[in-house]
Amino acid sequence: MSIPQTLSLSIKENTQLLLKAIRLMYSERAMANVYEANRDIAKYVHSTSRGHEAIQIAVGLQLKSYDYAALYYRDACMLQTIGLTPYELMLQLLAKADDPFSGGRTYYAHPSLKREGFPIIPHQSSATGMQAIPATGMAHGLKYLEGRGKINLLEMPIVMCSLGDGSVTEGEVSEAFQEAVLHQLPIVYVIQDNTWGISVSVEEMRAMDAYEFAAGFKGLERRRVDGANFIESFEAVEDAFNYVRKNRAPLLLHATCPLLGHHTSGVRKEFYRTQEDLEHHSKTDPIPIFEQFLLENKVVTEKELLEINNQINSEIEESFEKAKNANDPLIENLLNHEFAPAPILEEVGERTPTDARTIIMVDSALFAIQEIMQDHEECILYGQDVGRRLGGVFREAATLAEKFGDDRVFNTPIQEAYIIGSTAGMSTVGVKPIVEVQFCDYIWPGINQLVVELSKSCYLSNGQFPIQSIIRVPVGAYGGGGPYHSGTHESALLTIKGIKVVYPSNAADMKGLMKAAFYDPNPVVMLEHKGLYWSKVKGTEAAKTPEPSKDYIIPLGKGRVALQADEDQIKYGNSVAIITYGMGVHWALNAAKNFEGEIEIIDLRTLYPLDEELVFETVKKHGKCLVLCEEQIKNSFAESLAARISFVCFKYLDAPVYTMGAENIPAVPMNMALEAAMLPSAQKVETMLRHILES
Repeated sequence: MSIPQTLSLSIKENTQLLLKAIRLMYSERAMANVYEANRDIAKYVHSTSRGHEAIQIAVGLQLKSYDYAALYYRDACMLQTIGLTPYELMLQLLAKADDPFSGGRTYYAHPSLKREGFPIIPHQSSATGMQAIPATGMAHGLKYLEGRGKINLLEMPIVMCSLGDGSVTEGEVSEAFQEAVLHQLPIVYVIQDNTWGISVSVEEMRAMDAYEFAAGFKGLERRRVDGANFIESFEAVEDAFNYVRKNRAPLLLHATCPLLGHHTSGVRKEFYRTQEDLEHHSKTDPIPIFEQFLLENKVVTEKELLEINNQINSEIEESFEKAKNANDPLIENLLNHEFAPAPILEEVGERTPTDARTIIMVDSALFAIQEIMQDHEECILYGQDVGRRLGGVFREAATLAEKFGDDRVFNTPIQEAYIIGSTAGMSTVGVKPIVEVQFCDYIWPGINQLVVELSKSCYLSNGQFPIQSIIRVPVGAYGGGGPYHSGTHESALLTIKGIKVVYPSNAADMKGLMKAAFYDPNPVVMLEHKGLYWSKVKGTEAAKTPEPSKDYIIPLGKGRVALQADEDQIKYGNSVAIITYGMGVHWALNAAKNFEGEIEIIDLRTLYPLDEELVFETVKKHGKCLVLCEEQIKNSFAESLAARISFVCFKYLDAPVYTMGAENIPAVPMNMALEAAMLPSAQKVETMLRHILES
């Protein structure tokens, strides 16, 4: 049963909803009791909503089917209220195959819901406060679509983001609040404050509560409510939702409520709470407070309450028995939904059209995005300094704001977590974001969102919520960029499963890969070497190419042969395969000029998914191999790939698989002589090739 779409009576007069609310409260209590009595069976760590029922039911009853919601791990009662059955929730509790959210892959009350008649609830992690940025991204996307006339003005959807008060101390929550007020986004932050953060008391973890903290965000409307009182909670939520629907502006609703259960089933309340504290919280149990209201207002009798409670207890017991006997997930489905299927499987279009102009890589990226934005109004571009005044510190977004408007191309504050994490929310509402992190060395504040939200969403939602986003990241050292503007950190990114990593070496590939990344329904990180952007670095002229046709596109995961060796040299064992990417392609091309016909160069183009077939077949053909990168070499992607090559191609090898990369120091030095000493070069590659050929 989906949520009601209209509430024609005030809550005090609406007997149907009052009875529904008490049934939901009894249901949540009964479920908590059953879980506690069956701890050996309900072995996966879980939290219940005991103490939080009133505010959660008040919210759940008033969410519309066209709204969006980001819940947190204690919101099981809210899930029941919007229409999930106890049996469905128990399937998730017990990690069963028919768990409607994840197919047995994630924790209890971690929903992913895309069901007709229900609000859309994208995947959320259990990292407290993490949901604030994707949720605000959803509101940001709605604001954009609304401005473009893509939202039903009769509905006016909003986003509801549920947070525990302790999570508001997270810096990423502040980033979300900042963007919500800066852009006046239609979002309600519902803060459930039970005064505990696991074993950390309110006195230890904060100088102020969320309501007081929110006062620092100019334009964030605030409300307080007794979250243990259902009537007051319902009226406060009604007021909050109406405010946001009408004003299209953010609001924070702070609800105090008791914590009556354990923090989780694994962190027991008796571990850290005193009897005095437990008794204090029990005095504001929402159930007896609401029962008293129902009795005083003659909505129901004590006998009827007892009958309802007994009926609910019986139903919950039956549901749990049924859930225990449900099927477990099939092992053969373990690998499903790492990614949503990619639509681009073949290279199409003209790579080198007749009379095409020669372009540099930075312009190729600019032209690709311009063509995408011309054809797809749902595409937007944002990041630091990409807006109208500058168009990117490398001019990689120059003129785009003028052409497409400030709502489609805009600057963000210095907050990489929001830049990256908001794309999850944007994607959920149907906006297709391209974002930029200004330098690879600045990506670390956004890694949290990339790892916990973006990379896991498709897999943990059982394929319901892949996240379509392009994250552009200028990388690489040249010209004395120094320690915070020269890094290339693909090895760190490649440890993150569930994202794709692209690393073009020339203008044609930049355009073809950018187009493929846009049409790919998964998160794609585009690593763009700033030393190749203009081909100003000596020996990188090959990065300039004729501009491909507008329809040119390269499937992700397909490498190319950048230089082919002569068959005679291969036949007599006088050849070496170089496996590389990015700037490494140009070092290899220049070094190969001194080995006529002896060198074959594979440009990987995409590091994950990797064209292993091309790599392995090439290495088998030559018997000698060098894996070349710009990163510090130890513990790198290059060494990992070399190990894979050694394992797969062992019987075909005539020499060890060699690797070459930068020196193993923590950062790129500012001094250009030191920078050159740290990095590979064509000359260093040449020396290595001579050693390999002579071995």
